Parts: sequence; C-alpha cells; structure tokens
Amino acid sequence: MTGEALLSVRDVSLRFGGVAALDDVSFDIVAGQIVGLIGPNGAGKTSLFNCVSRLYQPTAGSIRLEGHEVLKLRAHEVIRLGIARTFQNVALFARMSVLDNVLVGDHSRIEAGVLASALQLRRARQAERQAVERALAALRIVDMQSLAEAYAGSLPFAAQKRVELARALVSQPRLLLLDEPAGGLNHTEVRDLGQLIKRIQAHYQLTVLLVEHHMNLVMTISDHVVVLSFGRKIAEGAPDVVRNDPAVIEAYLGTADAAA
Repeated sequence: MTGEALLSVRDVSLRFGGVAALDDVSFDIVAGQIVGLIGPNGAGKTSLFNCVSRLYQPTAGSIRLEGHEVLKLRAHEVIRLGIARTFQNVALFARMSVLDNVLVGDHSRIEAGVLASALQLRRARQAERQAVERALAALRIVDMQSLAEAYAGSLPFAAQKRVELARALVSQPRLLLLDEPAGGLNHTEVRDLGQLIKRIQAHYQLTVLLVEHHMNLVMTISDHVVVLSFGRKIAEGAPDVVRNDPAVIEAYLGTADAAA
C-alpha cells in the first residue's frame, strides 16, 4: 500500500482462554481508502473490529490512529478520536424517531452541560441546533431525511441500516467501521448499499474498514483487501490480487471458480 497510514495495526493478538482469536495480526489502512476485511466464519474479523472500537482489549500488540494509541482509550473515548462503527445486528431505539436515533451518535460533541440544558440557556440551544443540523445532513446523505420524524422501529430493515449509518456519520469520524452492512439485504439493496458507501466515503472524505461476507460488494468497492483465517493474516492487496491468491481461494473462497 502507498500513501499515509491513518490506522496502523501492529502484532495484535487476542486470546480467549486457550483459543487464539487473533494471532500476531499487522496491517495498515491508508487515509481515504475503503479497505475490506474478509475471511471465513471464526477468522477473527469481528474480534479485530472490537479491538479497534475498544470493546475488546488485545492480549498483545498496538493499534494507532495517526500515531495515537487507541488501546489506551476507553470505548466511549474512541469517538472523540475519530472512530465510529456500525454493528452486524442493527441496534436502533425502535420507539424513538429516526432523528433522535441519529442524535444519539452525536452525544460526544454536544458540549453544553446538564444545568445549561435544563435552563435552556443560549449555549445549550445553539448546541442543540447544531446537533440537529448535523443529524439532518447525515440523514440527507443516506436518503432518509424525509423520514426523520418516523419511528425507527416502523422502517423496513434496509432503511434501518441506513439510519444506523447516519448515526455513525453524525460524529464526523475519520475512520468508519462497517460490520456486515449487507447482512439481511437482497441483491438490489446490496447494490444500492455499495453505491451509498462510495458516496459517503467521497462526501465525508472518510477512511472505511469494511467487514463483509458478500464478496461481490467487497471486491467492487474496496481499494484494498485484508484476509484473515483462523486469526492470522494470510493475504492482503488489491481486490484482483486477493481474489486470485491461492491461499485465499483455499481458505475462504473454496475453489478457483468461486474467485472468478
């Protein structure tokens, strides 16, 4: 990979008892790229995601965002550093509006204190207006602004996924982690999702790390692909290079025909 690394993963290992979920994994993510992280079930993809987003503490290794050690931070602090994520299972508040769900993702940026908010002081009102503007802008990017007042739980699954994307975007991260965003979507929805991710990346000038089983989506939108198998990195490179790597074909794609 060429260019400046936004995220550097170095020698990361994670053990659960006697099981190695991650084993000495290292790679860089260049600023401004979409990077696909693939591998069979149990390869360690979500474990790595959870280390970057601070849900897990690795047994060993380092994860740095522009030189800042992520592993020294608590989970809620990585948002301020510029990392946001979505989850494999959509986790919206069903009885809250779409707009309010998105505003939840902006909590770390609202600076007005509890007392100021209670008294509706000028600073609190201004902070609230700015937060709503950011939330509506994020909803506009994912084509959901017209449903801002709808209950999140009333929306189709694909629409809920877009709301979750907006909630991650509202904090204006530098690194966006997408965990299985195509899960549960049909062919047309997956195609639309790929176009949406590209549009989001271009609009916000984001760097994206994408965990996904849908190979066509990964190979279509990724600039770079990293492959894990049994917790170890077995390959990385441009999509066409990875697609035809014998180790990848054996470990994940199964046959040469599947890689075509």
